[in-house]
Amino acid sequence: MTRLSGPERRAAVVETACRIFAKGSYHGSTTAQIARATGVTEPVLYRHFASKRELYLTCLDAVWERVRTLWERAVAAEDDPANWLKAIGKAYLEARASARIVLVDLWIQALTEAADDPEIRRALRRQVREVHDFVADLIRRAQAEGGIVADRDAEAEAWIFISLGLLSTIDARLGNIVGDEFENVIASRRAWMTTS
Repeated sequence: MTRLSGPERRAAVVETACRIFAKGSYHGSTTAQIARATGVTEPVLYRHFASKRELYLTCLDAVWERVRTLWERAVAAEDDPANWLKAIGKAYLEARASARIVLVDLWIQALTEAADDPEIRRALRRQVREVHDFVADLIRRAQAEGGIVADRDAEAEAWIFISLGLLSTIDARLGNIVGDEFENVIASRRAWMTTS
């Protein structure tokens, strides 16, 4: 087995921790479990992260960075600005289905932790705002290109987009309670955004 450099080992810990936190929970996951699954010792893990909270917050940031990159690529690959929101939504759902992206899963857990942990609350607020701002900016860009109706409120629509992401994750966790209606919701939102 090849010995990893310090930055490679840190990245491996983060990758494993994101997966473990998303499958379980913040409280239910242990640093010992994460270290074992990464193939390092707990002392090695603690050389990179002062606490489980610091590791969790790093996971939130790492997963958002992956989502942002995924979305930027999806937009770059889509010529029609009317399809930019659809492209990022589809990219997110496909990546989540393959367990490569777990952003909203971590958000749902962080919501629970935020009640008791001001540091997690601050980090989650900051990140949700960053995601909102990315989506609102994308909507404004699409409006400038004529792909989205100009009088749609980009700020409000960005919140609705995020809420649909939360709904899709809740739906998946509860065993498809929304069912085929989710596609109808998406189609309705798309029609609202692209036709006057």
